[in-house]
Amino acid sequence: MTGRIIKGVGGFYYVYVEDRGLYECRAKGIFRNRGQKPKVGDQVEVDLISEEDKTATLSEIYPRKNQLVRPMSANVDQALVIFAVHEPEPNYNLLNRFLLMMDRQDIPVLIGFNKTDLAELSELEKIHRDYEHCGCRLLFLSAQTGEGTQELKELLDQRTTVLAGPSGVGKSSILNRISGETQMLTGDISRKIKRGRHTTRHSELIHLWKNTYLMDTPGFSSLYLDRMDKEDLRFSFSEFAPYENRCRFKGCCHIHESDCLVKEAVDEGMISRLRYEDYCRFYEELEQMKKW
Repeated sequence: MTGRIIKGVGGFYYVYVEDRGLYECRAKGIFRNRGQKPKVGDQVEVDLISEEDKTATLSEIYPRKNQLVRPMSANVDQALVIFAVHEPEPNYNLLNRFLLMMDRQDIPVLIGFNKTDLAELSELEKIHRDYEHCGCRLLFLSAQTGEGTQELKELLDQRTTVLAGPSGVGKSSILNRISGETQMLTGDISRKIKRGRHTTRHSELIHLWKNTYLMDTPGFSSLYLDRMDKEDLRFSFSEFAPYENRCRFKGCCHIHESDCLVKEAVDEGMISRLRYEDYCRFYEELEQMKKW
């Protein structure tokens, strides 16, 4: 049987097989000998032990189309990060860190702002101006009214999507809106391993509908920048791209240099000041990192 690893806990791998359900699997020793470690999101072959007990042996890992370092996973198509417009107030620095992290791993991002029913039109327009050129698809959502949820459902269909966002922003409410009668698999896993879903800190896949998965990612409260050259940081801010190589100084980092077109664009409102100020903070953070 062929399936997807949706979680790995304590040496067991939980594999979902379309139209057959969830199987608890041990991996063959050959993977250890090869230096291979199964990852959440892997497409795998399993050999059935007991249909009644839903147990099997993980016998083969199919080639991965990609691998994420954080969260550790495989075969991801895109990421969805959800913030609330209000209650709680959005942490834009955290959002921009996430966008940078995904850009470093070449993962396209959907940005969802939930609870639009609590916001003034002017607030939504400000968010749109700040993120319209960031290189990501921007969605305005309301779990309360259903706004934007059909569009989101279409964007998730037939894809494996990393889901992230702080607590309290309405991720579960949004998922309930788009999944309808879909039965989440986390309860099945909890019964098998005799623990609740929040007692472990591992990523897990949630099966929404046929060939459509969400990867729930823990630990979103703080994201640390990967070690990278501060001079490369500007390439992860797509709104800077139209001005690249047009500044006075070659290789301009858009921080202290004079005659910088990016800084001029910020002053003229062509580039979001909010995004630019976080760029400067990240640049300084990487600079301090290098000193250590």
